[in-house]
Amino acid sequence: MSESVKKEPINWNSAMKEILSGSVTRTLLSVILGFAVGAFFMIISNREFLQNIGYFFADPLASLRAAGDVVSSGYGALFKGAVYNASAATFDGAIRPLTETLRLAGPLIAAGLGIGLGFRVGLFNIGGTGQLVSGIIWATFVATRMELPPVIHLVVAILAAIIGSAIVGAFVGFLKARTGANEVITTIMLNYVIISFFNYLLLDNNLLQGATAGGYTKSDPAAETARLPALLGESFALNLGFVLAIVAVVLYWWLMERSTIGFRLRAVGFNASAAKTAGINVNATYVLALGLSAAFVGLAAANQALSSTGGVTPTSHAGIGFDAITVALLGGSSAPGVLLAGLLFGAFKAGASAIQIEGISPDVLLIVQGAIVLFIAAPPLIRAIFRLPPPQTTNMLTALKSNLFSRGAKR
Repeated sequence: MSESVKKEPINWNSAMKEILSGSVTRTLLSVILGFAVGAFFMIISNREFLQNIGYFFADPLASLRAAGDVVSSGYGALFKGAVYNASAATFDGAIRPLTETLRLAGPLIAAGLGIGLGFRVGLFNIGGTGQLVSGIIWATFVATRMELPPVIHLVVAILAAIIGSAIVGAFVGFLKARTGANEVITTIMLNYVIISFFNYLLLDNNLLQGATAGGYTKSDPAAETARLPALLGESFALNLGFVLAIVAVVLYWWLMERSTIGFRLRAVGFNASAAKTAGINVNATYVLALGLSAAFVGLAAANQALSSTGGVTPTSHAGIGFDAITVALLGGSSAPGVLLAGLLFGAFKAGASAIQIEGISPDVLLIVQGAIVLFIAAPPLIRAIFRLPPPQTTNMLTALKSNLFSRGAKR
């Protein structure tokens, strides 16, 4: 009879230290601190609290109650406007806030994945707005100027948005690979170029112009055959765009975590010199990475161009390209992280009007977003505030070189 193998006892202290030093813990604490900062601004901007603060020492409970009331009413309104409205007369009205959150989160998730992909390759893609507008141009042209059978028309319009965005991203990658041009500068400049070109197209009747209302130009509405179908019926604005965003999350996860292409992208992001030594074409990887990054942004463009029943306008990009940067940062450029971050920011957008009804400026939510990103970008600050242990250090470069050369040997 063989001796039983003794199991080593679990080192709970080491396990807890690893959990507390991880990025997930820092992200959760950053979100909590962001909401705390938002609560602070709600309180100091509330008239009733400011009136009671003068009598703080005479009746401190009154001031504390006023502070608690404004925070609970503010974040309660956010929940009511973004998740579930318990006071609604019908079930449709009760779940409508959640459907709006999902609708608004869809393009943020897709664009966030694109920006996150660039981050993981060591590239800072600030051109999400220009790439998104380029996709809107292509998708709108297909949706308004071409006649195709129902399903084919929608598929071609979505592909047009993806290709239209990807071309812009790949062009930036080409400039970086061939000339060494900094992608931050080129993407920012292309934002202005493409947005101006879009405005010009909306003024030309032979291209995209449809009508002018209230001094604003807009395109013709997308054909019925090219419009994203509603998921829950015509009474809800939620459409197929959110499903496409979820598909993009799965695709992004497989691409970055399970595919050979993803391995090469991450290798260049870890250390471009080591990747080049291992035989990876770094310049070609830059072109591919920025093209794929913009392709995910193109899904957001399809959502914006093919959701509207009244045609696109110069503001149809809705600032999604820049919001996607914060979504990618908050989500750590990972598929599940970007999904959750997109849902959170979608909830902020959906609940902004409900907060305003409570007499609280919706700009507070922008403060919350900014504070969250600030704390995410400053891990030492979070560790200092909560006395977290330092992150576990690993020689990633050594592991990368080992993996690269072992894969090269297998080939």
